[in-house]
Amino acid sequence: MNCAFVSGFGGQSLTAGVARSNVCARRGSSVMMVEKSASIPFLERPSGLDGGVGDVGFDPLGFSNFVDIKFLREAELKHGRICMLAALGWLVQEFYTFPFYAGAPKLPTEAHDYFVNGALNQVLVFASFFEIVAGVPALLQMMQGSGREPGYFAFDPLKLGKDSAAMQRFKLNEIKNGRLAMIAIGGLVHQAWLTKMGGIEQLMAGKILP
Repeated sequence: MNCAFVSGFGGQSLTAGVARSNVCARRGSSVMMVEKSASIPFLERPSGLDGGVGDVGFDPLGFSNFVDIKFLREAELKHGRICMLAALGWLVQEFYTFPFYAGAPKLPTEAHDYFVNGALNQVLVFASFFEIVAGVPALLQMMQGSGREPGYFAFDPLKLGKDSAAMQRFKLNEIKNGRLAMIAIGGLVHQAWLTKMGGIEQLMAGKILP
């Protein structure tokens, strides 16, 4: 910004112009550029985010301003992992069903109601047991400053964590695929309600819209 107003009509105008320029310079030195969100460029980057793995500045509702980012990331990773399994299972069951479940409905939304008083109760019990024994204590320790990373349960049967650079890439892949799976399973469920068809069946039939 050019703040010097120099006139050829006299030294007084020149002096005023120099003084005004100095004021602008002083003001300019105190101007701070506000960092913008990488994912939503027209919004400011939320101050509660910490730049961790997968951080693209996306928090339009400002949850990170009043909820600890570690808790939010733990929740995001858990839901992402569950949804990756759910999306995979949703598609696989269209091709294969266990023989002892041969009488179950093929459409997953209807299968849910079929299993809700049987197998799903077992899943609920096992998931609750794991959460009580491992999930909640790990979360509490992390929130109290143990240094544990969100979502970390020392589960690495394939030993992918030996290479730290590769591990960082896997962490990023996990959170990206988890976010995609959360959107995907929501879409699969709603499309099944509307079309009464499975995901693969709907694609094969070319029925893109309900």
